[in-house]
Amino acid sequence: MLKIHGIARSRAFRCIWAAEEAGLPYEVIPVGFGPGLKDAISAVNPNGKIPAMTDGDLVLFESLAINLHIAAKAGAPLMPAGDDASRVLQWTFWAATEVEPSAGMWAYNTYLKPADQRDPAVAKAGAEGVAARLAVLEGHLAKTGPWLLGANYTIADCNLAAVLYGAWSNGFDFGPFPKAKAWLDACVSRPAALAARKQREG
Repeated sequence: MLKIHGIARSRAFRCIWAAEEAGLPYEVIPVGFGPGLKDAISAVNPNGKIPAMTDGDLVLFESLAINLHIAAKAGAPLMPAGDDASRVLQWTFWAATEVEPSAGMWAYNTYLKPADQRDPAVAKAGAEGVAARLAVLEGHLAKTGPWLLGANYTIADCNLAAVLYGAWSNGFDFGPFPKAKAWLDACVSRPAALAARKQREG
């Protein structure tokens, strides 16, 4: 059984969502934020962060890598083969390297930090960065839709939508990007997403 170390109100949410999409049995080992986090998680993540995952003898950290492993266990259509597998990697790495840094800048300075520690200039720069990436996504979906790889939902959709979830749930303006907004709404409304969201939002 998959064991996901973390809590749903963290990046472990992404892994819970992926496990739900894959239909694989999993257990959440609750490890939360706080001064004891590093000691609590270091056996499975030497970086001292959540999430981490164990699957038998396999130990993994990095939420999106965990999701790729989960999808590989499930196989197609969640993890396709051939060229589409490479496209899954492309969009997953794009989510991590292009979208998440800007989304984090916006999030920390919009709703995560205490109000007196937020920097509006950094929030604005983050929002502009997210918008630039959403413009790329908008153009891509205009050609391929409804999902990132076309007709089938894959772990690439789950990974990118999970990275954008914080923006989606905290009032980011997706109005200029109707195709991206419709795609994201569809992702977070899937039964697996709703099951994961129940753990995070409940």
